Amino acid sequence: MRTLTLVALGSNATSSFGTPKEIIDHAIATIESRLGTTCEKSPIYRTPCFPKGAGPDYANAVIRFETNLEPSKILHQLHEIETEFGRVRTKRWGERTLDLDLLCHGDTILPDDTEVLHWMNLPISEQTQIAPNQLILPHPRIQDRAFVLVPMAMVAPNWRHPVLHKTVIDMRDALPQTEIEEVVLYD
Repeated sequence: MRTLTLVALGSNATSSFGTPKEIIDHAIATIESRLGTTCEKSPIYRTPCFPKGAGPDYANAVIRFETNLEPSKILHQLHEIETEFGRVRTKRWGERTLDLDLLCHGDTILPDDTEVLHWMNLPISEQTQIAPNQLILPHPRIQDRAFVLVPMAMVAPNWRHPVLHKTVIDMRDALPQTEIEEVVLYD
């Protein structure tokens, strides 16, 4: 059975693949060829680095596809692609050539509601210092990030968060308007 899968893409560093916007385009083509699927993609947006001041602006997008692959296999492929694009994991939330986040795999919750809620409610001071040692689905920061929700609304506006029971539109519209306005089309 094929499952709706959403992946966020981000880049704020140039590489041999080009500018951040070119990197996103090339990464989408790589994902399509590697996972054997055709992606529906959002426009590419320019967004302030998160956290603010941590580096240059990002190019961000979200893709949607359906796959028979299990979430762990998708994540493994995404990490391999990041490495091929020059991603080195030295600093949490630092400058990156390519960041690929598995946002959701249908309504899958991994490992369970309690663990997802733990990571969703982790104070920002701890988020900057620690990362989960296992796959958490849905991604625990979706509901907090305009740079994910704005492009996500272009490809999956009615996807419903299986823990929060809110649609992408509901989560996006709950954010401060100033954060939403910072997400602008990449020129």
